[in-house]
Amino acid sequence: MAEKPHMNLVFIGHVDHGKSTTVGRLLLETGVVPAHVIEEYRKKAAEKGKATFEFAWVMDALKEERERGLTIDVAHKRFDTSKYYFTIIDAPGHRDFVKNMITGTSQADAAVLVVSAAEGDGVQAQTKEHVFLARTLGVTQLIVAINKMDAAKPGYNEKRYNDVKEDVTKLLKTVGYKIDTVQFVPISALKSDNIIKPSENIKWFKGATFLQTLDNLKVPEKPTALPLRLPVQDVYTITGVGTVPVGRVECGVMKAGDKIIFQPANVAGEVKTIEMHHEQIPQAVPGDNVGFNVRGISKKDVKRGDVVGHSDNPPTVPKTFTAQVAILQHPSAIAAGYTPVFHCHTSQVACIFEELQKKLDPKTGQVKEEKPEFLKTGDIAIVKIRPTRPMVIEKAKDIPPLGRFAVRDMGQTVAAGLCIDIEKK
Repeated sequence: MAEKPHMNLVFIGHVDHGKSTTVGRLLLETGVVPAHVIEEYRKKAAEKGKATFEFAWVMDALKEERERGLTIDVAHKRFDTSKYYFTIIDAPGHRDFVKNMITGTSQADAAVLVVSAAEGDGVQAQTKEHVFLARTLGVTQLIVAINKMDAAKPGYNEKRYNDVKEDVTKLLKTVGYKIDTVQFVPISALKSDNIIKPSENIKWFKGATFLQTLDNLKVPEKPTALPLRLPVQDVYTITGVGTVPVGRVECGVMKAGDKIIFQPANVAGEVKTIEMHHEQIPQAVPGDNVGFNVRGISKKDVKRGDVVGHSDNPPTVPKTFTAQVAILQHPSAIAAGYTPVFHCHTSQVACIFEELQKKLDPKTGQVKEEKPEFLKTGDIAIVKIRPTRPMVIEKAKDIPPLGRFAVRDMGQTVAAGLCIDIEKK
């Protein structure tokens, strides 16, 4: 049978609002995880004084996570609906795990924002941060699951649902989501209300179940019309074959026989063969993870972080670039001259904040301050960046997958951003 269309789904939202439980419930209800496994987890969770964590444990396979009751790594799990097959990228809610959130979200076709309707919950600091990040990193399709309806006061209360929905709507509007394209759905992941079948407890809600909202998503068009860009993840030497770089096609199409160039290595060659899942294929399209044999290059010529393009439209290696950055967390302040590591596609390059040009109002995007002296946590700014060694980055509006980056320093993610302009070498 033909494979269903595939989508990557990321779960975002404040810690303890029920992301992992929602994911676990979904995997149980779609038959990915057998009921007896959940039952076993339920007993163990109760023994450890972590009752109600049984669903969360489905995703949190790491022992350390169980004991801390947190989600650390980005776990990948597959499940099917009638229409699609999904890979879930479970994005952690805790601040020190924002890096995973960024690497996870930048691959996501859609996001589920989980917001708790329990007393005193609703929109929280990380709800805001994750929504802003999802938007900055280009996730346009959004489902808002208003969870813990059973814990609203009184339980399953329509007014509480509407109040939370209104707060979330305000937040989404400030960062630029089109509200008419956002799906809102009330659920209780713990009690299985409105997950795959309508709930007696939420009779007042006439909309879709959670599963139906997933089937309402649209598969994003593969950016085949854009220029070819394939960031290299690894390079192998295979006896009798030669040099085989491996990576995922982000945009464009690569065919056997194509003349290609690697940047910033500045090495050209010709694609002899392309392989995916150990089978030769005539061409690779966006989303395909492939290995390809290149005539005319050796293993020492290219490395992880290089990007492949066609020789007549090579990847861009800028002298400097202008970026819009969101400062997620920094212990003090960032001034001109700051040099953290930029993670862009598969490359990691130290870059200098050469000039702080404008500080923007996060809610409206309007300029708040020209030439600020410094930037601190929560600021959004336009900055000029100078890489300390050659790297490939593209304007986000021209080639979105290669225009996004995360900024890391001191073992944490300091900022995330988009490239808006480029000064060519």
